[in-house]
Amino acid sequence: MKKICFLLVLLGCPFLVSALELASNAKSGIIMEPTTNKVIFEKNSHERLEPASMTKMMTLLLTFEALDNGKISLDDMVHISKVAAAMGGSQMFLEENSNIRLEEIIKGVSIASANDGAVALAEYIGGSVENFVNMMNQKIADLGLTDTHFTNPHGLHADNHYSSAYDMAIIAANLISHEKILEYTSIYEDYFNKPDGSRTWLVNTNKLTRYYEGVDGLKTGYTKEAGYCLTATAKKNNIRYITVLMGEPTSDLRSSETTSMLNYAFNSFKLNTIISKSQELGTVYIDKSKEKTVKIVTKKDITELISKEKESPNYTYNLKIDKLKAPLKKGTKVGTVEILDNEGLIVREEEVTIESDITKSSFIGMVLENFLTIIRGKKVNKIV
Repeated sequence: MKKICFLLVLLGCPFLVSALELASNAKSGIIMEPTTNKVIFEKNSHERLEPASMTKMMTLLLTFEALDNGKISLDDMVHISKVAAAMGGSQMFLEENSNIRLEEIIKGVSIASANDGAVALAEYIGGSVENFVNMMNQKIADLGLTDTHFTNPHGLHADNHYSSAYDMAIIAANLISHEKILEYTSIYEDYFNKPDGSRTWLVNTNKLTRYYEGVDGLKTGYTKEAGYCLTATAKKNNIRYITVLMGEPTSDLRSSETTSMLNYAFNSFKLNTIISKSQELGTVYIDKSKEKTVKIVTKKDITELISKEKESPNYTYNLKIDKLKAPLKKGTKVGTVEILDNEGLIVREEEVTIESDITKSSFIGMVLENFLTIIRGKKVNKIV
């Protein structure tokens, strides 16, 4: 009997029956809230299975990391190799020795699950498919995932190529942190304009982008060995979920069971904001700085997922600030905030940063500050 496990986040029995009915035909599945990585349903979520074209989420993740790091540009022209052009399965029909704008290839992979596009991205970013696959597996290690190993960038059947529903959800959460990807994965249909003037019709393999309100991604997959797979993401009322199904027997079932999972999540939970990223947590004095003080904030909204039937709890917090020295850039980690429940127990600890840049004081300023310090007493990094 397959193990069905679901982690109920402050839930009661009213949701038990509906949760048991989820992903009934899939080999594995999961529902995750990506800002907290909170799992609200799982079925065999760490079972190693073939992910098919959901593999391309990692290919796209490395692509967007390279874009964000300035290593590549959407306007770059990518030379298409014989290997890329010869790829079978789903394609955007790239032609050998053509030069294609990088953004067009990203669209082909995101919308039509183009295997030739995935290989073209791998060769362009990694220098070779082999090097790129090493980058994929290094990223898996960096993310701390233990149920995934890749041997190619496209997901066609290969020995020792596997992942799990949980790992796919974590990869998806990291991918959608690059919000621009959703501009492509949300497109239902488009055209790839080839250099010779012909066009390839690109149709999204994720039909829910057309039929389910709020779905704007993410990646389907199918091979005979993997069955029908789908990682989906949807956002409604300022809350987003990721769902993963692996090993569904039909395309229709992967869509209908994903729909049921999303309905369950949106109908059962709400996102409670504990600390907003614009909220001032305190002000810290920084020795030998021109500005003297700076506001402390979190790097992101600190949220939790709770049942819609539960009132939002009250929390308090304590700041723990590192020893700081000017200059400092906005966004630099400067300490942590401990979040305490109503019994004074620490329930979470999150990084904090400074709201603005801190510059080093001039020589005259430092001399004056040293003189005042002698008179008033030292105030280095004191929260004021």
